[in-house]
Amino acid sequence: MARIVICEFMDERAVARLEAAHEVLYDPQLVGDATRLRAEAAKADALVVRNLTQVRGELLAALTRCKVVGRLGVGLDNIDVPACEAKGIKVIPATGANALSVAEYVIASTMLLLRGAFASSAAVAAGEWPRAALGNGRETAGQTLGIIGFGSIGQTTARLARGLGMQVIAYDAMLAPDAPLFAQAGVRHAGLDELISNADAVTLHVPLVDTTRGLFNAARIGQMKKGAVLINTSRGHIVDVAAVSAALRSGQLGGAAIDVFDVEPLPASAALQSCPNLLLTPHISGVSMQSNERVSFMIADKVMESLK
Repeated sequence: MARIVICEFMDERAVARLEAAHEVLYDPQLVGDATRLRAEAAKADALVVRNLTQVRGELLAALTRCKVVGRLGVGLDNIDVPACEAKGIKVIPATGANALSVAEYVIASTMLLLRGAFASSAAVAAGEWPRAALGNGRETAGQTLGIIGFGSIGQTTARLARGLGMQVIAYDAMLAPDAPLFAQAGVRHAGLDELISNADAVTLHVPLVDTTRGLFNAARIGQMKKGAVLINTSRGHIVDVAAVSAALRSGQLGGAAIDVFDVEPLPASAALQSCPNLLLTPHISGVSMQSNERVSFMIADKVMESLK
């Protein structure tokens, strides 16, 4: 019987599946106690984390008997994967399990921002009637969605967008322009600059690496179509949020939805407060009742398989 430490939230039915076969410590608050986490990690054969746990440095050094790290999500920037592999630790992400949740968030945000009419409840309830101001919103059908990063989330987003009648163009630095995947998805490949300058909405689905850090700075946002919308559900540091705020206030951007930030939780920001046409959410695009279940059971099963 192996010992499994789970230091962030996980579907409790998936936890119970692990407990039926192994000794399990499940404490969603453990990530906030670095000293105790290191002590428990030293006794772990498997560690299960989300995005807050930094599996590197002292914590990684404490994993002296660990065989596998399960990641309840897909991004791996909080895990030193090469260092884990050098220690013989297998790193397992929940690839594809939260793709639908993120894709639905992207499509919903796109529709909200293009239409621009869904923040009027307080005004209407107060007796105002901003019909003229809100009557120029854009329908989603016929608009062009640009997807940067065409993995499982990007592909799922494309499928939903095409179902709404959107034109979809996509770019992925890891795929050749003539990769069959684009045609199979009914998507046209576009170069990065072409995509940015032609899309009515741009959504980001790339990992945080050297080539994507600062990808959407003020200059790149300035290359977007005037009035286009930008959605980031990938990672902080990819988008300059201060530049987004400035572009929203100037009208260069028609809207933005930001779910991920350089520092989380996001500190109070004067640049973002009272910013028009801005949706901010606390890193939840990939977290829904259903996706949490899919992610949790996928990782539970894969961790148990790796411990055999």
